[in-house]
Amino acid sequence: MHRKRLGDEDAGAILGRHLSQLVSRALKLAREADNGRDPVAAQVAMANRIAEAIASVMADAVTSDDFVADGHEVLLAVAASRRPDGTVAFPDRPDIPLSTSALLVNGHEQPQVGRQVVKELDSADQVDLLCAFIKWHGLRLIDDSLQRFIERGGRMRVITTTYIGATERRALDRLVGMGAEVKINYETRTTRLHAKAWLFRRASQLDTAYVGSSNLSKTALTDGKEWNVRLARAEQPHLLDTFQATFDEYWADPSFETYVPSRDTQRLDEALKKEAGGPTDLPLQITNIAVTPYPYQREILDEVQAARKLHGHWRNLAVMATGTGKTVVAALDYKRLRAQGAAESLLFVAHRKEILQQSLLTFRQTLQDGSFGELLVDGQRPQEWRHVFASIQSLSRLDIEPDHFDMVIVDEFHHAEAATYTRLLDHLKPKVLLGLTATPERTDGADILHWFDGGKPTVELRLWEALERDLLVPFHYFGIHDATDLSQITWRRGTGYDIAELTNLYTGHDARVSMVIKALADKLANVRDMRAVGFCVSIAHAEFMATRFNQAGIPSVAVTSATDRSAREQTLIDLRNREINVVFTVDLFNEGVDVPQIDTVLFLRPTESATVFLQQLGRGLRFADDKPCLTVLDFVGRQNVNFRFDLRYRALTGDSPRQLERDIHDGFPTLPAGCHIDLDREVSKLVLENLKQALNANKKAILAELRSSAERSLAGFLDESGLELEDLYSGSRGGWVGLRREAGLEQRIPTDPKDDRSLASAIGRMLHIDDPERIGFVRDVFSQNEPPRPATFDHRRRRLLAMLHASVDSSLPLSALARNLARFWRNPARRDEVLEITEVLRARLHRITPPLAEASHIPLRLHATYTKDEILAAFGMEKPRSWVAGVRWMPEEQADIFFVTINKTEDHFSPQTMYSDRAISPTEFQWESQHLTRESSETGQRYIHHADRGSSVHLFIREYKGDPFTYAGPMTYESHEGERPMRVRWQLAYELPADVFHYAKVTAG
Repeated sequence: MHRKRLGDEDAGAILGRHLSQLVSRALKLAREADNGRDPVAAQVAMANRIAEAIASVMADAVTSDDFVADGHEVLLAVAASRRPDGTVAFPDRPDIPLSTSALLVNGHEQPQVGRQVVKELDSADQVDLLCAFIKWHGLRLIDDSLQRFIERGGRMRVITTTYIGATERRALDRLVGMGAEVKINYETRTTRLHAKAWLFRRASQLDTAYVGSSNLSKTALTDGKEWNVRLARAEQPHLLDTFQATFDEYWADPSFETYVPSRDTQRLDEALKKEAGGPTDLPLQITNIAVTPYPYQREILDEVQAARKLHGHWRNLAVMATGTGKTVVAALDYKRLRAQGAAESLLFVAHRKEILQQSLLTFRQTLQDGSFGELLVDGQRPQEWRHVFASIQSLSRLDIEPDHFDMVIVDEFHHAEAATYTRLLDHLKPKVLLGLTATPERTDGADILHWFDGGKPTVELRLWEALERDLLVPFHYFGIHDATDLSQITWRRGTGYDIAELTNLYTGHDARVSMVIKALADKLANVRDMRAVGFCVSIAHAEFMATRFNQAGIPSVAVTSATDRSAREQTLIDLRNREINVVFTVDLFNEGVDVPQIDTVLFLRPTESATVFLQQLGRGLRFADDKPCLTVLDFVGRQNVNFRFDLRYRALTGDSPRQLERDIHDGFPTLPAGCHIDLDREVSKLVLENLKQALNANKKAILAELRSSAERSLAGFLDESGLELEDLYSGSRGGWVGLRREAGLEQRIPTDPKDDRSLASAIGRMLHIDDPERIGFVRDVFSQNEPPRPATFDHRRRRLLAMLHASVDSSLPLSALARNLARFWRNPARRDEVLEITEVLRARLHRITPPLAEASHIPLRLHATYTKDEILAAFGMEKPRSWVAGVRWMPEEQADIFFVTINKTEDHFSPQTMYSDRAISPTEFQWESQHLTRESSETGQRYIHHADRGSSVHLFIREYKGDPFTYAGPMTYESHEGERPMRVRWQLAYELPADVFHYAKVTAG
């Protein structure tokens, strides 16, 4: 039997199910034991005895309202009004009770979905409709009911699409005309919204929903062979929560745009017409709809802004996959800089006229200025020379003043080492340089990173976010064990495997080639239909593979740096036309080769670098006709102990190392839609072994790195070794000083080894600090010659000192603060270590965290991270030892502090717990109170009327237990529903950071 302990968050739902079955059984037995005298009374008595038993254990859990009254009646409806003749007008009831679920198939003697929708409307307070397309003849069947619903104050929200051109504008115009809110997804290339679902929300909490195959069309609602499940909150609350959460997130998603007939009629007609003729990209038109960044684009913009403001880096490179909106990001970045007065004149450089024209239109749309910008290409010359979109060829013939442009944006920056780009970039001296590329590493060895501050990309788009947005084609990845043993191949730090030895191994016999060909035959419908690229270890390996594939009847060519340009170009044409099926290369296809039709990628070499791996994978992630997905075959053998498998899989999934271990065990259950990772049994074993080595961090390897390194500073060592700061402090490694002592590099020996280990742990608890004020404060305190004296600090700095004390040892009372921190001055090596840590923490700041005027005396900064003890210290409170609740009222500050953990269990999917606390949009958050909170209670009233009473509410949020909390800032009450618990909707004063919103929302994408 396979068992696990009950989790504290899931226990209530699991035990509740168990007790529900017991109660149902007891009630049936009570009915049977009554012998027909009054079976209802017997069951009521049993129900009340059960309620009394619960009250005897926990009195607060049961109130008088929970007992069944003597009348034994069921409330069916509450009258909303009286008719003119004085009779009561009760709402029409659906044929299926509001508390019951059912399957409807539009069959004989079954209620039609259309008739049920009409009856559901009569008692609903809000209706949400998610429908791939909406037809006039379907709408008119419920038109009168909808009209009455809206006239009596009901709210209707509709989400639809232009999918296959099936939606009819007349129907949408009618919906808007009667008062419904309508949003449309106009995307005609990647629209995958095929859902058909209704949610009927009621203040009574008797919500119902229909989910199935019925669009809003006559056939679907009446006589079509449709299957629809009717769900009831009374029976399956978590399903209704899922529906509501997902709909709310779609509603807040900028890809669903509000439809205003007076403004959008022409755009809708064109989209429907084009879609009816087949998927086609719409031409970009200048509309008065503001360009809003997707969360992943906002994250890139925020990181670039942070690089400028926090580190003074004004020359930045953004790495984004083709098709993910690089130009939109550039336009929004320029718009923000112009608003800040940091840049006015602009030069946008690209190598093709089509890119320049499209980019100019994107900037005009983003800036809402149809006359913005001028072209310099193919003989077109600017008149004003303020905002120029120029080809590199045209610029090479001009003499421009070095500082003429405030901002220079270079698209496809991987071309920058070409002579024309180099001359231009050497000549121009803009205030701001922004490079855009999908591929930061060139195959000719040229280094484009020297153009940028820090010598590395400022930000790289995470692959899984682009996949979630349907911006890239989904992948099916197969990890296949190839029976090779690389553990004895020479390995060198920094360069990896010896190329010559690898080549000899891979070309020494044909067994591996046969395995590759067999795997292709197993995974593909027809090998002769594929367009594949295979990444090899060397030119000799690529040529060997091409020869063997040709001998096997699969037309193939090796394309390497030894291949002349014209032959390369012809090979790509032949690949597009399927005259050849495979191109084997070393790393040529890393560098911006545009063959969207590539549908198969073969990894025939060990690739440790996540950047290179993603670049090579990205060659096949472009959309193309008749390409449902990218097939990826990765051939894996036993690796050197220093090889890192986890880097590639974390790049694919976005997982942390711990999450990745669980994902491998569980079969990667939460990938973006359409994606799949399948590791065969041997590969799974190899990867898990390798992952455990990486997680356990091989202390011996770190010590060897230390002894062989010429770097003596912490920052320099981390940069050279590729280790993270956290790698030095996990387990019993002893931190920077402890490891240096073991390596024989630190001569200062502690007088109290036990306290030294305690201080190492304390330093390890500081690694989350990303608040520049706190970093500066810690550095200032530890730079002094003697321990801090709290009495000499002002109010804010005393609280900062208390937060530092909480980091070092929160088990000690505040009265021990000075004594606690003085331990560092008795151990100078550890005090110096803290100073080195602050330098590393400052260098890795990647988010702007401003102080809040609303709480100026509380030393917290927006979107910085803190532990619970640090937060309590910032609010002037020592941690109560017994406190475990997720909310704390601070009477001295007149503030409620909410501590929210989004993923409350270790399970990937826990529907009972995952919808209670969640981000609805970047500025809206839903939070569920403790289970006994009533609307009329003092606590409930404080939440509702906090603004009137002058109190504040602060949200702290984290993804998993054990993580520090991100301060999301103050928020204000917006609305609530239900009680015991209350489910409250809050308005955040500031947008959540994009990465926090990504994990705080429920659905992906």
